[in-house]
Amino acid sequence: MEIILIRHTSVDVPKGVCYGQTDVPLRDSFKEEATITAQQLQDDVFDAVFTSPLSRCTRLAEHCGYPDAIRDARLKELDFGEWEMKEFDKIDDPRLQEWYDDYFHVAATGGESFIMQLQRVSEFLDEVSRQKYGRVAVFAHGGVLICAQIYAGTLKMEDAFGALTPYGGIVRLQLNPKTAEQSATPTRPSTSLPSD
Repeated sequence: MEIILIRHTSVDVPKGVCYGQTDVPLRDSFKEEATITAQQLQDDVFDAVFTSPLSRCTRLAEHCGYPDAIRDARLKELDFGEWEMKEFDKIDDPRLQEWYDDYFHVAATGGESFIMQLQRVSEFLDEVSRQKYGRVAVFAHGGVLICAQIYAGTLKMEDAFGALTPYGGIVRLQLNPKTAEQSATPTRPSTSLPSD
């Protein structure tokens, strides 16, 4: 099965603000960005189209011609819990340093870890893989696209956040029914913070 993953367009959120599952607005340039993405998909025919239920993904799906894309909560971005919509530099939580040291395994307070996100995205991909679709589209978030690439074996966890797909970008993968490998203990990459 071929799965085409499409990241939403750029968001209207100040730099340095922690957001994940908050339904944030898109930039005024949405129409121009979305049109470029839609042009890259115009020759594709899909057996099924899925989307994160957050509006930054459903809006792009609709712009690309899929207003009835199936909403699936497993395609949401990482849940930052109590840190959502706070500036990273102003988060007063002693657990923040633990998260900085190992955000693969440490969950944001009241939220989830990257491993938890990888598990739910993997469950979604396992389920879709069993449906015997030929080609599927998924409108989602940067973290979800990273999880899918790890699941497919095209990206190692330790390289994850150096491979963040640009806003409006597309990743094409071949999938077979499998379970994501999670046995390795990755080290924290020396890149910027994960950003949706």
